Amino acid sequence: MVVWFLYRLLRRLLVLLRAHQMDALSKDAEIVVLRHQLAVLRRHVGRPRFSWYDRALVALLAGLVPRERWRSFLVTPQTVLDWHRRLVRRHWTYPRRRPGRPPLADDTVELICRPARENPRRGYLRIVGELKKLGARARAGRSSSALKPRSS
Repeated sequence: MVVWFLYRLLRRLLVLLRAHQMDALSKDAEIVVLRHQLAVLRRHVGRPRFSWYDRALVALLAGLVPRERWRSFLVTPQTVLDWHRRLVRRHWTYPRRRPGRPPLADDTVELICRPARENPRRGYLRIVGELKKLGARARAGRSSSALKPRSS
């Protein structure tokens, strides 16, 4: 979240600077990108591998360089645009969770099933009442689903 905020803040700042000094800023940005690419090349022998920091920096500064000058980059313009999209997508992804309620803990299921085994005629509402006396929290719907036979 902090990285995203700093990225957006820096991007806005660079857009403002771009409006004032179009040519000088684009040349400076191109020089910074080329120097950074040289640093990446010096770091790796063989095929260069860009870290997330490298990708974010190139994607950020590429917006300041005119597209016709992107040919001097190590990566294609499509790759730069993909990096930028991935950076934006990363901000808007949420942790994956399974749909529905989380399953009951095993000890809670045991607390619900024990009185039902002891007296099969006891309903789930009574079991919930017994659990309240013990200090355990359970709702009627959850206890009735715990009493249903599980299909394996």
